[in-house]
Amino acid sequence: MSACAQCGGRSYLLDARGPRAHARACACASPCPRCDGSGYTRQHHAATFSERVGPRQYEVMVQCTCRLLAGRVALYNAADIPGLYAGASLEEFSVSSPHQAVAEGLGRAREVATRFTLAYDKANPGRGFILSGPVGTGKTHLLAAALGHLALERGVGARYVEISLLYATIRNGFQAGKSGGEIIQPLSEVPVLAIDELGKGRGSAFEQETLDELIARRYNAGRTTLFATNYPLEPERRAVHTTGGPPPGYRATAQRAPQAGKDLELLRERVGERIYSRLCQMCEFVELPPQAQDYRRVISDRARASGR
Repeated sequence: MSACAQCGGRSYLLDARGPRAHARACACASPCPRCDGSGYTRQHHAATFSERVGPRQYEVMVQCTCRLLAGRVALYNAADIPGLYAGASLEEFSVSSPHQAVAEGLGRAREVATRFTLAYDKANPGRGFILSGPVGTGKTHLLAAALGHLALERGVGARYVEISLLYATIRNGFQAGKSGGEIIQPLSEVPVLAIDELGKGRGSAFEQETLDELIARRYNAGRTTLFATNYPLEPERRAVHTTGGPPPGYRATAQRAPQAGKDLELLRERVGERIYSRLCQMCEFVELPPQAQDYRRVISDRARASGR
């Protein structure tokens, strides 16, 4: 039997609905050809209930895999993955570059994300990963691809949050009479949480306290967290860029122009030693190459070149 031309045999379709990615069951899965839409199928078993009678065959009703699909589609839709990354996959993350070191660095980022995703064990979740690199180098793509695979193929609860939007949501919640803890609680309990743009913001006491509470709750509960940041992870990055300012796309302090690399701020300086120490235990660190292309600019340049 050939795979469905629409879904490729996955039984679900992905698209963007407003700002969020959305999954739905493919038409080929409705009504389910296995259970005809009932949600249950019969399975034949054999057992010996008495030595005198001997082995006997019997039937039991079990949940059909179509009910499993419905649950996984619901998990994906609850993950809040950005609509731009609907259908993002680990396989399609590009590691091509004319520079071998850049290609190897991108390849390692994909390898870490793939290894984590395929090896994830609900009973023993283990560490997540943190991706650091300039803007437009594919960090959000890898986060979205990992969450999508976990939800749809593994049945794992997952959520995506962009940190500055979380701060804004909590501030708006205050006006509605909600506490920050009420908003953080669901994010504290989801099995896999991806926090994007770590370190972004004004660095206010409110932001630091919010981030510290969220990470502390997940750390203490042993839950897996993924991160992406535009701030360098390692102190050695400062030594590499001693002239000409930070590499393209990396964050500099405040709003002033960087001078001789001195204003290149590290993630540990943005989030503080307490949070950074926990990140070291919670995650595998991955630095994307500073020379990696900004894919958004590449796409924009190609569109202009083609007259679109």
